[in-house]
Amino acid sequence: MPDSVTDPLDARMRVRLALDHRQPDRIPRDLAGTRFTGLHVGGYPGLRAAIGLPPVEPVVSDVSQQLARVDDDVLDAIGADVRGVEPRGPSTWQRVIEEDGRFRSFRDEWGVVRSMPLDGGLYYDATKAPLAGVISEADLRAFRWPDPADPARYAGMSETARRVVDVERRAAFVGSICAGITETYFRLRGYEDGYADLKADPTMARRIMERILEVKIGYWERALDAVGDAVDVVGEADDLGAQQSLLFSPAIYRNVVKPLHAELVGFLRSRTRAKVFLHSCGAIRPLIPDLIEIGVEVLNPVQVSAAGMEAAGLKRDFGRDLVFWGGAVDSQHVLGTAAPAEVAAEARRHIADLAPGGGFVFATIHNVQPNVPPDNVVALWAAAEEAGRYGG
Repeated sequence: MPDSVTDPLDARMRVRLALDHRQPDRIPRDLAGTRFTGLHVGGYPGLRAAIGLPPVEPVVSDVSQQLARVDDDVLDAIGADVRGVEPRGPSTWQRVIEEDGRFRSFRDEWGVVRSMPLDGGLYYDATKAPLAGVISEADLRAFRWPDPADPARYAGMSETARRVVDVERRAAFVGSICAGITETYFRLRGYEDGYADLKADPTMARRIMERILEVKIGYWERALDAVGDAVDVVGEADDLGAQQSLLFSPAIYRNVVKPLHAELVGFLRSRTRAKVFLHSCGAIRPLIPDLIEIGVEVLNPVQVSAAGMEAAGLKRDFGRDLVFWGGAVDSQHVLGTAAPAEVAAEARRHIADLAPGGGFVFATIHNVQPNVPPDNVVALWAAAEEAGRYGG
């Protein structure tokens, strides 16, 4: 088969060609197809106005991140090629939001307290860890772990996935039950105790992560049964990097975390032909060979502003093995503060770095925040239209 396809394609085929490291007619685009490529609800009205669409009452699709549900007319206007298929909440838990004069808070199904300031708050951050302090194996056995077998989670998933691929002809991205293994571990244990365990009691750290892995595999077994072949990408996440370095040493990753990641990715690849996507922020270049080794196929968000994460170098060194999903523009230093022309110019540079040969899905580096001028978002997607077509 040819490496480049220039005839007009439907969105799903466009994405699938890019995922196979082939050049479709144009670079696929993603807005809000994942929990990492969305738009804060505070910025949604301005974006609609900037692209000439009528106002609507914004709907929050992700409470913790305060992401907007992006309507079909916006997706059509920017040419989005991906739609997310997410699980619902369990039948045994309901979100109850309380206020104490300073914060709005709720306890999630893992028992983690999440809070958002009443004055100027933008997100619900994890503020109280249910497994903090001195704990034992008995505490782990007594802990109320989420039940992945609850059928309420999967209600409507099959129908949604089939509509995405059969009616909309977009690529279907199926998301996970929770944050990553290490992310959820730190939320359960707290950062102070969590890091202490990684150094002083790695057996306890590993036991907690193993229980999280059990929940994830139980979820994926049922979710993949529900969607069948109506899925193109399965999405997992685990933030492994900070701005300048990893969040823990390569040795800790390889000894404690990597075997669990390998089991999770191996399970996914044994159960579906969909590509395995991993969201991992920060300066993760030292671990990219490990991620490739265990079978990760798609990397997001491609945080080009972090140390060692320059787009051209990533494509050169890892572009044969990885699809880059994201990386459109520096969200920290350009998207929110530069002029629209500068945003477009950087997007064109990153297209030149990441697009050749396929293996690239154009998306922001994590969710668009409410401080981003709507004209900058419009300029970003205009650059994708202008510079994102493959030659004959």
